[in-house]
Amino acid sequence: MSTTVPSAPATAGPHPPSVWRAPSLSTRWWPVFLRNLLVWRKLAIPSLVGNIAEPLMWLVAFGYGMGALVGQLHVGGQTVPYILFLASGSICMSAMNAASFEALYSAFSRMHVQKTWDGIMNAPISLDDVVLAEMLWAAFKALFTVTAILGVMLALSISHSPKLLVAWPVLLFVGIMFSSIALIFNALAKGYDFFTYYFTLVLTPMMFLSGVFFPREQLPPIVRAISDWLPLTNAVELVRPLFMDQWPDNALRHALVLVVTTVVAFWVALALTRKRFKA
Repeated sequence: MSTTVPSAPATAGPHPPSVWRAPSLSTRWWPVFLRNLLVWRKLAIPSLVGNIAEPLMWLVAFGYGMGALVGQLHVGGQTVPYILFLASGSICMSAMNAASFEALYSAFSRMHVQKTWDGIMNAPISLDDVVLAEMLWAAFKALFTVTAILGVMLALSISHSPKLLVAWPVLLFVGIMFSSIALIFNALAKGYDFFTYYFTLVLTPMMFLSGVFFPREQLPPIVRAISDWLPLTNAVELVRPLFMDQWPDNALRHALVLVVTTVVAFWVALALTRKRFKA
């Protein structure tokens, strides 16, 4: 009579690390950032013209054209010309758009079309460092754009407030925040057409609800309550008083919204990118 010896149960291999694990970052993001900078230098002038032409057209057309009809606005207990109101909001919008374009179209080209990320990760550079480099690079492009626009605004004598020196690092952080948000959609995209939904359904409504073109006091109470927590709203609320040579009210609250949004967005973008690369 034969006996069957039961086979030992197969031992399961180690579980793959969660895509939601904490970011593993190092200074190896710098070579990736530098690589993007060296490539961009060849197209710096056309890129600069393209990035500043649209916001300057908005500023001239609405600031001087509509400003002649609107006249003065009462903002923060101070009467200011409409062009100053518009300039202080549109420069935040420019930081948002410049960072978003770079973190969407250019990053997607490097990630999916050109397979540049795959080539970079053959070196001892992790995906986390690549995503961090892309986020910081998009923020740098946004800062480059807003610096040029600030120079034009100073030349037009729209504002000469010394507090604009504080607005400059704030706008850098605005670029970091919106590049982190854009990288979420970059990780989800199957093609360039996907980004149309982000611009149409997210960025465009945010532009009109965040006090860029008109005071938010004109909004219905419910819409204004929602607007209070939009990233662009809090950016504008920090930057606009600096243009008016004032310190912003509730600066800590607005800064906290930007910081929390940036941290959460970057973590989600990193997790979705890891899932895409199965890393």
